[in-house]
Amino acid sequence: MSGLEDALWNMYVEEEVFDSDNLYHCGACDRLVEAAKSAKLHKLPPFLTVSLLRFNFDFVKCERYKETSCYTFPLRINLKPFCEQSDLDDLECMYDLFSVIIHEGGCYGGHYHVYIKDVDHLGNWQLQKEKSKPGVNSEDHQNEEEIDDPLRILKAVLSQEENNLIPVDQLGQKLLKKIGISWNKKYRKQYGPLRKFLQRHSQVFLLSSDESAVGLLKSCSLEAESGSQRKGRHVFQTRTPDSAGFNGKASCSHWFDINDSKVQPIEEKDIEQQFQGKESAYMLFYRKSQLQRPAEARANPRHKVPRHLLDEMDAANTELQTERAEYDSTNNNIELHLHLGPHYHFFNGALHPVVSQTESVWDLTFDKRKTLGDLRQSIFQLLESWEGDMVLSVAKPLPAGLHIYQTLDGDGLTLCELDIADEEDIFVWDGVEVGGIQIPTGSDCEPLLLNVLHLATSSEGRPQLTESPCVFPANAEVGSVFTALAVPVGVVFIHKPESAGEEHWAAIPKEDMAKTFREQGLRNGSAILIQDSSKENNSLLTKQGKWITSVNEVNWVQVKNFCQLESEEEQITVSATVNTVVFDIRIKAIKELKLMKELADSSCLRPVDRNGKLLCPVPDSYTLKEAELKTGSSLGLCPGRAPTCSQLFLFFAVGSSAEPGTEMEIIVEETISVRECLKIMLEKFGLPGDTWHLRKMDWCYEAGEPLCEEDATLRELMIRSGDTLLLVEGKLLPRGFLKVPVWWCQPRGPAAQGKSLRDWTSCAPSPGGVWGAASAPGAPGDMHEDTSLRYLGDLEISEDATLAELKSQALTLPSLSELCIPSPAFLRAWTVDGGRPGRLLRDSRRQLREHKLGRRAEVCLEPLQEEELLGPQDMLLRTRMRPPGERVYSPPVDMVWDAARGTASSLRQRVADFYSLPAEKIEIAKYLPDKSEWLPVSNWNQQTTKRKKKKKQDNLLGAPYYLKDGDTIGVQNLLVEDDDFGTVRDDAGKENQTQLTLGTRTRKPSECGAATSSPAQGRLASPTDRKLPSPSTSAVSDSAGPAGVPWAPHPVRAGTLAPRLREPRLAGGRPVRTQMPSRCVVTVQGTVSGQAGPLCHRSTQHIRPWAARADRAGSAGARQTPPPHPT
Repeated sequence: MSGLEDALWNMYVEEEVFDSDNLYHCGACDRLVEAAKSAKLHKLPPFLTVSLLRFNFDFVKCERYKETSCYTFPLRINLKPFCEQSDLDDLECMYDLFSVIIHEGGCYGGHYHVYIKDVDHLGNWQLQKEKSKPGVNSEDHQNEEEIDDPLRILKAVLSQEENNLIPVDQLGQKLLKKIGISWNKKYRKQYGPLRKFLQRHSQVFLLSSDESAVGLLKSCSLEAESGSQRKGRHVFQTRTPDSAGFNGKASCSHWFDINDSKVQPIEEKDIEQQFQGKESAYMLFYRKSQLQRPAEARANPRHKVPRHLLDEMDAANTELQTERAEYDSTNNNIELHLHLGPHYHFFNGALHPVVSQTESVWDLTFDKRKTLGDLRQSIFQLLESWEGDMVLSVAKPLPAGLHIYQTLDGDGLTLCELDIADEEDIFVWDGVEVGGIQIPTGSDCEPLLLNVLHLATSSEGRPQLTESPCVFPANAEVGSVFTALAVPVGVVFIHKPESAGEEHWAAIPKEDMAKTFREQGLRNGSAILIQDSSKENNSLLTKQGKWITSVNEVNWVQVKNFCQLESEEEQITVSATVNTVVFDIRIKAIKELKLMKELADSSCLRPVDRNGKLLCPVPDSYTLKEAELKTGSSLGLCPGRAPTCSQLFLFFAVGSSAEPGTEMEIIVEETISVRECLKIMLEKFGLPGDTWHLRKMDWCYEAGEPLCEEDATLRELMIRSGDTLLLVEGKLLPRGFLKVPVWWCQPRGPAAQGKSLRDWTSCAPSPGGVWGAASAPGAPGDMHEDTSLRYLGDLEISEDATLAELKSQALTLPSLSELCIPSPAFLRAWTVDGGRPGRLLRDSRRQLREHKLGRRAEVCLEPLQEEELLGPQDMLLRTRMRPPGERVYSPPVDMVWDAARGTASSLRQRVADFYSLPAEKIEIAKYLPDKSEWLPVSNWNQQTTKRKKKKKQDNLLGAPYYLKDGDTIGVQNLLVEDDDFGTVRDDAGKENQTQLTLGTRTRKPSECGAATSSPAQGRLASPTDRKLPSPSTSAVSDSAGPAGVPWAPHPVRAGTLAPRLREPRLAGGRPVRTQMPSRCVVTVQGTVSGQAGPLCHRSTQHIRPWAARADRAGSAGARQTPPPHPT
């Protein structure tokens, strides 16, 4: 339906005919006859309500939507064609629109407001024609009107064409060029597509036969059209009863838009804008035209309104008037502070209260729309005892005291006209004197509070700087300060800031002493220095006129003698400030230490830290503030010159770390290259060869990132004086290359029992082509129980190489050269984090740079039974089924889970399908090895948000699970068991954590003898600790891999506790656990610093077996495995 009249015509006028095969069965004659069916209105109501049913449901998309298409309705409608009685008068069937409810928004929310007609003429809302606003260009306004009318703008574009016929697409481009916006963005929503708009206005535009080109009809005149448009455009005004509405019918009265608390008049043509769009008409209200309101209802809003509603309306209006009065009072009332003259006295250049501030100041709330005379009268009423004239003056509190600026005149002026602001201070006095003293007024004699600095003699007889506040009138001469301080003659210095943030003092010439303080730029709080020229004293004024800003900055520094020369004193105290130059301190220290004068050219001052270490020398031209030194610091007087501004003072040492105080020192130019600096340092140490590189020591005294760009200067690499460089052995890799340590991820436990790295060498492909590796090696999950890492070697590889190339190069290492691995695709790669496999490296075709492998990245490789191809959303989990009746788990099995949704229900279903069990008959949990706890995975954390009323799905990739590749998932079969997920090992781990929290040890020193754990036992072996003892040289050690690859994480040393026990005996190719008592004596042949080789003696240690307590606590069938990392 395109409109209301069409809908009524289809419903009440058109007839449905029953003929041919669709005959009507007549009940009277009991046979099929031809008939016609229609509907008519039997009786017309006084008021007609029409719902446009904007909201609908799409059964294809299964969602609600709002109809935003065009649906027209008239201001006046005649319902006679739709009535059953055809002899009715037209006036009896005439209805006028008097209200429209409008909905703005969509089907899921929006806002309602209403257009309503003033039927009773309750308000005087007549609007005149729009007047041109001042400052608005009439041409700009006319241009805006032209842009809003697409017909005019298109005619203007076509009239400028010589051929008067252009393609429609080119017309759209010219329109965009002319108004700066395209047709679709500006007009499409209201007028439709451009081509259809041209078709609808065929009386103006001429389209070609294929509608590809358009021109302007010659009969159309742009000027005439624009003139008629200007004549027809006006602002809403009262229509006469004879005027027509937008439907051509007569209309009268005014329309208003009631939108919450906002009411504004609108024009009748504004109703047309609600025919379509997101903001469109929702309900229509018509009333019979013959309904006449009584004469007493005109302009009477209380006509026939119920009494209870009138009372409610009166109460609301009363409350509104009260709120308006409060609003008016809040906006117009100001607070004034009245300072009473009799309560003040003039002292030190300003007014001060005689008693307290609270008794001298009265607060008065006054309407700023009242006059000054009203204010004076109000104050007279407050001060009943006031005698004589009353003068009101504007005053202002200053640091020196209260000062009067302006006297208020003109009793007929309002406070607004006098520019009296809120919180203004008003001084009430007689206008001449206060306390018998004539008061200076005005801004010229404003009192200034200055900080005057001058030298005085302390009680100890030493000169010291004193600071005293003094008040001077702003128009007083600067020379008056000598009279105030009783200084016969001297020099005045004023404190001025410099552009670079520094400060200095400048002397005032004698010819400027007659200038005022304000002319010298002094303000409240400014500091001036008085130098008495009549006395010969030690001035603290330093070079370049630099000085201090307050007395507290005057202090001293300690200077210690490090020149190794005989002196009467080893350290002295030198008076200095933060702006004292280092050169002055050094020269004064040489004199007081009575050292040779030659040291003035061959010595320097170096700060001494709290550990007694000498830091970088300080240049002589620096002040203490520029050198970032505080007063009271300790400085060392050392031989040798300080580095110049183009030189660097560096510390350097050999090795990957340096203890504080053991470094060597060197002064180099900041423009030398890293290669030249390295050569100089090697010569200092006497080290030969070119297999060295430099690293900058970080804040924790360890080697940081290497200085890779050997041709770059020290300045370009941001090397500063005082930095420490470390000489580390080993040549740097070329740019873009990585040195990656490679580890072997060795599965352990029942699933891989008897399969060490050595055992993989004997594996061969099966007849079916499947590689005969150990069954179910599993992804690393509970690392301390199932997986161990063995160091294989280092690879130097480019960052542009792929992961597959890294695996291929790893197979060429001597430790893996004899393995029967069909291809690199049978290897799974992980990063090594904290001694464990961490992040899974997917997609062997990606470059190492894309995998974000840094310079310190390490990679471990894990063997697979078959090739593996994981997608970006696939997650590799390690599932372990718990046998019924036992507190242990079966060997881990790899499972791939699609983590696209990441919900607990999808993971539960995947595990159930993997083990062929019903999903509702299993329980799953994630293992937390650091806490020895199992975190059950459930759907308990589903939440309902208040805004969208939708369930928030539990995502296992976030808190509290943070599920990732390699995590261990425990599975319980509820058909046979319903118990917690914990094991005996978990109980022992929790007990150890509890004891550590309480500060106790699980093993006392008496049980372990004098054994201690070295730092190397808590981490993977570093590249410098890879020469480890073989099984033949150690009674207690781990098995070695092919080509003599030992267990790397735990080098055994003399006098240390062996971290892992080895069961050397084999039965049927599988290791058998050696039964040991609770305490045993084991003889260990150790090594020193991780280097293989026997010691001169053997150390006997008392070692408690790792599984002793667990064997007592567990069941007979429980399998106990010693943890690899003792704590």
